[in-house]
Amino acid sequence: MSQFHKAERKKGKLRLAIAGPAGSGKTYSALLIAFGLGGRVAMIDTERGSGELYDHLGLYDACTVNPPFEPRKYVEAIRAAEDLGYETIIVDSLSHAWVGQGGLLDFHGHIADKTGNSWSAWRQVTPKHNELVDAMLQSKCHVIATMRSKMEYTQVEENGKKQVKKLGMSPIQRDGMEYEFTVFMDMDHHHTATTTKDRTTLFDGQYFVPTIETGKTLLAWLENAGKEEPQVESLPQPSPAAQGGNGDGMKHLFARLTILDIRTDAYKLYCYRRYGIASMMGLSPDQINEQTKLLDSLKRPARLREFKALLEKIAVEDQEAAKVETGEPADVPEPDLNGTISPTRPIAVVAGKANAPAFM
Repeated sequence: MSQFHKAERKKGKLRLAIAGPAGSGKTYSALLIAFGLGGRVAMIDTERGSGELYDHLGLYDACTVNPPFEPRKYVEAIRAAEDLGYETIIVDSLSHAWVGQGGLLDFHGHIADKTGNSWSAWRQVTPKHNELVDAMLQSKCHVIATMRSKMEYTQVEENGKKQVKKLGMSPIQRDGMEYEFTVFMDMDHHHTATTTKDRTTLFDGQYFVPTIETGKTLLAWLENAGKEEPQVESLPQPSPAAQGGNGDGMKHLFARLTILDIRTDAYKLYCYRRYGIASMMGLSPDQINEQTKLLDSLKRPARLREFKALLEKIAVEDQEAAKVETGEPADVPEPDLNGTISPTRPIAVVAGKANAPAFM
């Protein structure tokens, strides 16, 4: 008898993580999505009651978890919510189980202090972490977990000198936690979400503001059990004014970055400086078209190398500025196609056709 069978997705429960810095709208978005999933909603609140500030959005029940933030408390609250018949559990925030008072890092530190062996201390920490992960993954409820984010840095050596480089925003939890979820959303200060992991493929390449309809779209995907996929069009997208252009334009822009192997974080810094914006959502349709033409012009290896060198220079300046906290970095002159330094110049248009667009 064969041990294999036809692969077929079955009806399941949502495992969603929402990460972002303070004020990005993690709790707000989690509640709207939970209401879209339907049924009774329970919130496990570690934020000193802040999770109860959104009762105007709809009906939900809250359970406050106070320090110490031991993973056992999370597990007990999850199981209690299951026994009480809630349909969706919001864990707000999962970061406290890692870095909070009495959390896993705190627990690890106490053991390391006693034994003098930091490495072996993880042998006692990991089972507690795994118990919490298993409680979320094996729950019979939908689970939405929020996590705080922080800027991640690394130290590299270039030309014999050590430099600090930004790696981007990272969730405050144990490394690899994002892999445990069906969908992992990142929020920015404009309350805009994008997915860094999406097994549903519903949100690939999209920038959107989560709403109740987002939850309904996810529920349709969870319940179709191999039938026709829910239409992505049902997901509400930001208006052109809020989005700074159409979603497809932004999606294609980032697709080009992948093809050209251009660092997304460095490219964003370049756009922020060039257009004086604070987020990619601030790009206008004309600016998106301009950047599309520029990226298309990078098919020539020499020009691509030039552009990457410029991005690297901007990134280094930004890192140095962040390190010394001197504010905005100064404008950077741009190398022209002949390898010399030239001032900022506009796009030249001849007979209705754009020449190679200027970088800056």
